[in-house]
Amino acid sequence: MNLDVVQILFEIIAFLFAISVHESAHAWMANRCGDPTARMLGRITLNPIRHIDPVGTILLPAIALISHFPVIGWAKPTPVDPRHFKNPVRDDILTSLAGPASNLLVAGASVVGLAVIANTSALGRALVHGFAAQSGSILVPITVLLYEFMYINVLLAAFNVIPVPPLDGSHVLRHFLPESMRRAYDMAGMIGLVLLFLVGGPVIRFLMAPVLQFFQFVLARI
Repeated sequence: MNLDVVQILFEIIAFLFAISVHESAHAWMANRCGDPTARMLGRITLNPIRHIDPVGTILLPAIALISHFPVIGWAKPTPVDPRHFKNPVRDDILTSLAGPASNLLVAGASVVGLAVIANTSALGRALVHGFAAQSGSILVPITVLLYEFMYINVLLAAFNVIPVPPLDGSHVLRHFLPESMRRAYDMAGMIGLVLLFLVGGPVIRFLMAPVLQFFQFVLARI
């Protein structure tokens, strides 16, 4: 199979898994905080079909792949009813941050997997350090897939912590705004989201950089 096709396939797999983990984490935390809405709708699941959004999960990633950009997008929003929360402000923040946190955990687990491969053999170490991409070993696709899991999960976490409604970061910032400003902030969300997609690349890269550099630092010392 063509290497470019394999790369695209791995990006799609990593993206679908990342959004499924992300939305499941929202649903799980909301349920822990007293709101069973998402759990009752079957959203605490890694089945991507439960989380697919026609635009964010299909159209936008397809455009990114065709344009040779990293796969980015979103899933169907997890339904949350804050009226069920025991502590509305705290629980809304916890539920919102559970998504990006879960993606960072997956990225960290991917680094652990790469570390294991690096310690299996000289070939494994070479693969993790990018020196043996042409080998026919089964370790090659596994290594590439783990790198995709690491990168896309960090990308999704960084994208979602940006405080632009309706992204997760906005659920933190909005609680520190006065009520009058909060309404305007929520209403301006779609405009901000469009601007983010048009010119937000440097912001996302800035937020990703410390995490990726840390992971790369760890892998370089294996």
